[in-house]
Amino acid sequence: MNAPPKTFRIKSFGCQMNVYDGERISELLNENGLSAAPEGADADLVVLNTCHIREKAAEKAYSDVGRLRREDGSRPMIALAGCVAQAEGPEAKARSPMIDIVVGPQAYHRLPQMVAQASHGVRPVDTDMPSISKFDALPKRRSATPSAFLTIQEGCDKFCTYCVVPYTRGAEISRPGGDIIAEARTLVDSGAREIVLLGQNVNAWEHEGRGFAELIRTIASIDGLERIRYTTSHPVNMSDELIAAHAKVPNLMPYLHLPVQSGSNRILKAMNRSHTAETYLSIIEKMRAARPDIALSGDFIVGFPGETEEDFQATLQIVDAVGYASAYSFKYSARTGTPAATMEDQIPRDVMDDRLQRLQDRINAHQLAFNRSKVGVETQILIERAGKYPGQMIGRTPWLQSVHVETDAKPGDLIDVALISAGPNSMTGAVRQKEVA
Repeated sequence: MNAPPKTFRIKSFGCQMNVYDGERISELLNENGLSAAPEGADADLVVLNTCHIREKAAEKAYSDVGRLRREDGSRPMIALAGCVAQAEGPEAKARSPMIDIVVGPQAYHRLPQMVAQASHGVRPVDTDMPSISKFDALPKRRSATPSAFLTIQEGCDKFCTYCVVPYTRGAEISRPGGDIIAEARTLVDSGAREIVLLGQNVNAWEHEGRGFAELIRTIASIDGLERIRYTTSHPVNMSDELIAAHAKVPNLMPYLHLPVQSGSNRILKAMNRSHTAETYLSIIEKMRAARPDIALSGDFIVGFPGETEEDFQATLQIVDAVGYASAYSFKYSARTGTPAATMEDQIPRDVMDDRLQRLQDRINAHQLAFNRSKVGVETQILIERAGKYPGQMIGRTPWLQSVHVETDAKPGDLIDVALISAGPNSMTGAVRQKEVA
């Protein structure tokens, strides 16, 4: 029998939903008498909240486990959580005897009971995928950052041929609207000025006949909530009502992350994406008509099995057609158990490297152009944290650009600035002086 842990540390990898899950696990452990370990101190319990989207994710997780062994040979209690835990299940314990607990992303609300079992020498595994009832078992939110995450939907029914999410997060499930509104109010009462709604397919949210656009309008009416964002969206769920909300809801920010993955219809079909390049561009056209200043972001995969240079050129064309303010791009990564992993004509690594570099160069050029287009614009930024230099703070524009500004404002403040210079990844602002009447 081991002494029950008194302190913990959580290390989250991957997507924003993992960050949210990490925050909720922290609150759960706090509620059950554990405290976060001070910076630099050893923790009694370490939770590795893992991501399984990329190749070698499991190997990285086990490497992280190995690094937790201390110089004197001792180690903390180790919980492997998240999507690698879901994918590996009992095999995780077989691969690493250091792992005490294996818990999937739909079962982490049972972590305190699993910690108690591990203290008695049991090495529990829980990778069940029940309904979204885990949220009912989590403690009430008690603190919030200026920009706070709120998961409203989990899982995916789209089954893109390259993606493990349906297997690690389960089927699409939407949280009840009342629960979401209650959590949003608690976050605002705890200091959040902005809420970022999260889901694997966030705009697929639906509950008791209510759709995502209606949910946004309801959340927007919460007193004290200045900004709303959401991610990640799927083109098939980008309804006209949701597009209209961007024009009609003042605190819904002019920013949309809408993954396209490829500009080639042949590759999109092989990926089992339910849109074409043309239908994607038509959504962008509608969005810009509704909100002309919208900042657009996307996801791209290069080197999908069978991708030709002509297919890749179609991807560059869609980048130019949209003019993204930002975008994420990746080399195709074969995931065991997905249909694409066994497709013929896997692309050589050097070809993928070359295409990724060319794609990122094109994306970066558009991102810099977008930032430069905002020089001279007067807007508000939400201060999030201190900058590198004394007196410097960092905030976000409505278009999600990072802005460095000299100010005595504190995190959570909304301040008026003029954007005075632009780089590829951030901007510089100057505080606007209020006119004296």
